[in-house]
Amino acid sequence: MASMFLYLLSLLLFPLFSSAQTHRNVTLGTSLSTNDKNPYWASPSGEFSFGFYPIQDVFVLAIWYEKIAVESIIWTANGGNTVESGSKIELTSDGVLSLSTPNGTQIWKAESMDSIGVTSAAMLDTGNFVLSSDESAIKWASFDIPTDTIVPTQILNPLGKLSARLTQNDYSQGRFELILQGDGNLVLYQKARPMGDNYDGYWDTATTNGSQLIFNQSGYIYLSLGSGNTNRISLTPTTQVSPREFYHRATLDFDGVFRQYTYPKNSTGGRWRQSWSVSEYVPLNICTAFGGSALGSGVCGFNSYCKLDDNQRPQCNCPPRYTYIDSNNTFNGCKQDFLPQICGTSDGFELREIPSTDWPTSDYGRFTSVTEDWCRETCLDDCFCAAAIIREGTCWLKKFPLSNGKTDPTDKGKALIKVGKSQLVLNNRNNSCKKDRDNLILPGSILLGSSMLFNLLLISVICLAICGFRHKKQHQMRQDPPSISGMNLRSFTYNELEEATDKFKEQLGKGAFSTVYKGILESNPQSLVAVKRLLVYEFMKNGSLASFLFEGSRPDWYQRIQIAFGIARGIVYLHEECSSQIIHCDIKPQNILLDDSFNVKISDFGLAKLLMSDQSRCTTDIRGTRGYVAPEWFKRMAITAKVDVYSFGIMLLEIICCRKNVERESWDENTEILSDWAYDCYVENKLHLLVENDEQAKNDGKMLERLVMTAIWCIQEDPSLRPSMKKVTQMLEGAIEVCIPPVPDPSTSLAQYVLRINSYIPITSCFLRTLKWWKIYVIILINVPTISNNILLAVWHYMKTLSNLIFLSIFPNGLYFNYRLMKRKK
Repeated sequence: MASMFLYLLSLLLFPLFSSAQTHRNVTLGTSLSTNDKNPYWASPSGEFSFGFYPIQDVFVLAIWYEKIAVESIIWTANGGNTVESGSKIELTSDGVLSLSTPNGTQIWKAESMDSIGVTSAAMLDTGNFVLSSDESAIKWASFDIPTDTIVPTQILNPLGKLSARLTQNDYSQGRFELILQGDGNLVLYQKARPMGDNYDGYWDTATTNGSQLIFNQSGYIYLSLGSGNTNRISLTPTTQVSPREFYHRATLDFDGVFRQYTYPKNSTGGRWRQSWSVSEYVPLNICTAFGGSALGSGVCGFNSYCKLDDNQRPQCNCPPRYTYIDSNNTFNGCKQDFLPQICGTSDGFELREIPSTDWPTSDYGRFTSVTEDWCRETCLDDCFCAAAIIREGTCWLKKFPLSNGKTDPTDKGKALIKVGKSQLVLNNRNNSCKKDRDNLILPGSILLGSSMLFNLLLISVICLAICGFRHKKQHQMRQDPPSISGMNLRSFTYNELEEATDKFKEQLGKGAFSTVYKGILESNPQSLVAVKRLLVYEFMKNGSLASFLFEGSRPDWYQRIQIAFGIARGIVYLHEECSSQIIHCDIKPQNILLDDSFNVKISDFGLAKLLMSDQSRCTTDIRGTRGYVAPEWFKRMAITAKVDVYSFGIMLLEIICCRKNVERESWDENTEILSDWAYDCYVENKLHLLVENDEQAKNDGKMLERLVMTAIWCIQEDPSLRPSMKKVTQMLEGAIEVCIPPVPDPSTSLAQYVLRINSYIPITSCFLRTLKWWKIYVIILINVPTISNNILLAVWHYMKTLSNLIFLSIFPNGLYFNYRLMKRKK
């Protein structure tokens, strides 16, 4: 709040500073710093300034209208990027205009064709900042390299362009350009970020002989045709206010609209409003301008739609059950707040209507002479259908992501958006009780203005009502067994569970600590349950993720992706959205259950660790399952939520490859440990080997690479290098870029390898000996009675120093031999 106040104060005071500064040429060796009292050079009239413009606690090197209180920047240097306090702009002794950071590093300079002979710089009254020689020859001018704005007397020559800023408050280059092409056509383009290539134009003058875009002194903008000045195309109304009374500028705004603005120089007795007013703009409707190009997102981001507000400016909206990717930038697109549909299932989804709305460039199917009901049913049954458009008997199916969305009042059709029916809602008994109490107290508070006697009687009645209500609730809790599908809990006796499971007859599975049995509750015969250690769970028809991945035929690639997304979102909920953070400590496929629609449910919180709101880490004994346990468990380090991130990374690789992290029966030592093999395939650009028999995955190369890179980030040995699960979710969904991951420390997989070797038979201690023979190290593990965790840890850390390893384990019942050549990656 304080920084915002100072920022607004600086905007109000900035114009006042310049009145005290007279014009003079800027000589060689002169500099400005953000720390100066007046960090700018003003024009002779004081109407324009060049220097550091404050934006909260940073600055942008810019030119602006000095006498206007509102932000009126017309040009920026350094690509519009901000600089920190202490930065400096200097006209050096050799005639170079140079911008440097506080430590003296040059980050921008005025690129002059010939800096030799430059003797001074000046801010002119036209708004042009120039570098000149003694003969007043202009060597460099800001007018020649405009950013997003032109002003009167400025000309845009062939191949000249304006580049919109990224957002209203971010001056770096954005998504739109206005270019006067070499063929004479003036065109507005959407840019492909981050490379900067142009998509198809969305507005143009359709000319072949345009020679200059001229903003003359009278405030008129026109495209000059040919060499003469008589043939022109005007971009300005025939009547225009005088530059003697108004400031003028024309800006390609961040929303892709080229607008001409005016601002009154004097209030003239309140006749003119003291703000920038739009006098003309193109295109007339930016929302409908992008119908021709199949590339890019349009003025609004993907999965959103554009609608003009009362001021004819674009407003970006999210469809139902979609939310903004960035709530501070509504032009950045929207994302689903529900799990996408899995192919082969249609339950759990519905269609929401948006009138007169379309995404014209997202079609993948069209059907004529059909009814709306047919269109609805077809979209619901098709897992690739994100939306459908029904218009006069024609049905269009739209694929994800939806692009170039628009609302057009003249459109007689309507959009049908596919969304998930249900959201994750946890019923909190305390909240419901509080709501019930509020319902009782509210009418009571209204009546508390009467006599004292009445108030006492009223208070007594309210107290009795609350007590009676609580007693009734408690009685209902004891007498009415709620269904499993509700979030309420109830206790069962051993006899009830024995009866429900038919004396524990049908076994569903067996874990490390107990067996799971199938049962039917007498109170709800339609719902099946699973009973484990006297705990009752909702029965999951599709079983665990382990059986889904490792048993039977290879599951569908896209279905696996959605399951991975669902697991990640579930862990985010445990880590960041619960009132107290929960570290699961045992994330693995066996603890991920799948319901009828393959929706994910995370189970088995027997090892979970609950942290208070003021805690971020804890110290505890080793928990979890071999192969999924993070390295810090063995290092006696404080345990954080990053242990779940590690486990998720291992499991993500298993989901990708449909195989376990360690395959003991593998005869290829390079593929035996999945985490090692996956990294090898990544650095060698051979990710197709991970999904050798999966054509869907091979054809989805970008998604495959993103998933593998995300997994490698998750399994970094150093917990500080692993992303949070929220960031992991964003990486998976493509909301943020996945950077190149570093090499996971080989000791991570070696520790699991030692544990794997020692899991063949119970070992209670060991004798360690190393031999060096032809640069190959031999580790001999001889079973003596028990091995402690400390000895295993010592083995692990010792192996980090070795390049090649051979493991030799000798047990009383025979000799087990295994080897692994470990090539360290530099």
